[in-house]
Amino acid sequence: MNQPLAYVHPGAKIAKNVVVEPFTTIHNNVIIGEGTWIGSNVTIMEGARIGKNCSIFPGSVISAPPQDLKYQGEDTIAEIGDNTTIRECVTINKGTTDRMKTKIGKNCLIMAYCHIAHDCIVGDNCIFSNNSTLAGHITVGDHVILAGMTAVHQFCSIGNHAFVTGGSLVRKDVPPYVKAAREPLSYVGINSVGLRRRGFTTEKIREIQNIYRILYQKNYNNTQAAEIIEAEMEATTERDEILQFIKNSHRGIMKGYIASN
Repeated sequence: MNQPLAYVHPGAKIAKNVVVEPFTTIHNNVIIGEGTWIGSNVTIMEGARIGKNCSIFPGSVISAPPQDLKYQGEDTIAEIGDNTTIRECVTINKGTTDRMKTKIGKNCLIMAYCHIAHDCIVGDNCIFSNNSTLAGHITVGDHVILAGMTAVHQFCSIGNHAFVTGGSLVRKDVPPYVKAAREPLSYVGINSVGLRRRGFTTEKIREIQNIYRILYQKNYNNTQAAEIIEAEMEATTERDEILQFIKNSHRGIMKGYIASN
């Protein structure tokens, strides 16, 4: 890295083969791993921890202080995993005392104009399409896809392998393996296309479908459905993951779709 038109604070720890394009500013207390490319006009602020082989496109601001009136300047971080791409004008804020960090996993694609607020934890292999927005304290699992202009309410959770359709307002927790659509956001089936692409067998997909039929299509409440699933469905990793997600949901899980009259 030898770019005279970029400003890199002497206290930043930048791997030797990182490329920093002109007019980028990198503050103190920043770590950037090998092979990463930082485009022009990027601002990387104190507390950024960026992994290897990442790409950060022009206009992005990484590790800015939280947009939270309770933040008092505590020493927190924003962490981005290896092989993650951050497209134009993405904003990722660092954490507060709640989690002390905001974290994006490995192999993610965060498209242009997305915002990821303080204390969000995002898993690996996620895709957030343009203008998707996470409020604070959100947990997103692995292999989650948010289509364009999705907005997620603070403190929500989205389970592994979930797919949320474009323009959605996510006010409740979205369980693993499902497709979420309509307004208010509702269960519209499992994410069978995504699961097949990731190597789930037909038998495993059918098992997940059967679990969600009990939860969403049999007119049970969540407690009743969970008891039936636990009693009648064979114990598997996926079954237990779904049951644990329901049990741990603080905001409540999204409803099944009910057709209007």
